[in-house]
Amino acid sequence: METSLFIIGIVIFLALAFDFINGFHDTANAIATSVSTRALKPRTAIIMAAGMNFLGAIMFTGVAKKIGGSIADPSTLDNGVHVVIATLLAAIIWNLVTWWFGIPSSSSHALIGAMAGAVFVGAGSDHVKWSGFVEIVEALLLSPLIAFVIGYIIMTILKWIFAKKSPHTVNKGFRTMQIITAAAQSFTHGTNDAQKAMGIITFALVTSGHLKDLEVPLWVKIAAATSMALGTSIGGWKIIKTMGTKIFKIEPINGFAADFTSASVIFGATLLHLPVSTTHAVTSAILGVGSAKRFSEVKWSVAGRIVITWFITIPISAVLAGIIYKILF
Repeated sequence: METSLFIIGIVIFLALAFDFINGFHDTANAIATSVSTRALKPRTAIIMAAGMNFLGAIMFTGVAKKIGGSIADPSTLDNGVHVVIATLLAAIIWNLVTWWFGIPSSSSHALIGAMAGAVFVGAGSDHVKWSGFVEIVEALLLSPLIAFVIGYIIMTILKWIFAKKSPHTVNKGFRTMQIITAAAQSFTHGTNDAQKAMGIITFALVTSGHLKDLEVPLWVKIAAATSMALGTSIGGWKIIKTMGTKIFKIEPINGFAADFTSASVIFGATLLHLPVSTTHAVTSAILGVGSAKRFSEVKWSVAGRIVITWFITIPISAVLAGIIYKILF
């Protein structure tokens, strides 16, 4: 039992480390537009985002249960804790690599891919719940497309409404509105992303016999929410620079449209208990808004690099998790 508790302690530490990294990696996406347009000062944006992330994280558990039971059944895995350790190590490594190079990749993709790879290598293909895996991947793939379309539509409507208004007046008003949408963006990020670490911890507790079902304990909610909030407080300026300046020049009206779009998509997914990528939603919303503003102003080479990272994250994370499992266990 002592060894088991020690291993569970390692799992919890790694899961919270993943959440911490997710905080400064993905939350940077949530506040990038409001910082780049100077609607919020960096320190103020980070403090607000940390608080809203915490609030969002403790209010929902549907995504956590989805993560915990859709890719594999924890009650059927004899080596489930080892699978989780390999999963988390692979996801953390990929997140740190992409953060270092300033590439806004998806923590969700990294985690999902790594878990599938670890279960496949550690327990065999029969233990991977392929239908659940495909359902999650479909949500991850569809959400950016939806965000792009909605962002394009919203920006087109806003252009039509404010076509005859002074740009200075419009931007001044939307700079204030951005504070609200940045807060909403951070809240929805907490409702979806923090639950992924909750799901992993709960998975490990079930597979090790410390829990009977995938009901997320209160202490797990608080620990994951706190870890993400602390990560947010560190900030992710490399990601903010990419998202806020390198795709296209964002003005307050564009930032409002992008934040409103991505927050709506993420929260909608949370209500459906589907894990989606904050990175994907935000980036696609920015691309959609930029396309509506002026297609030629979007730096599609940067967007292309980001999209390539989206597609390679799941397979790379899966292979990496499998390798780590083989090396450690």
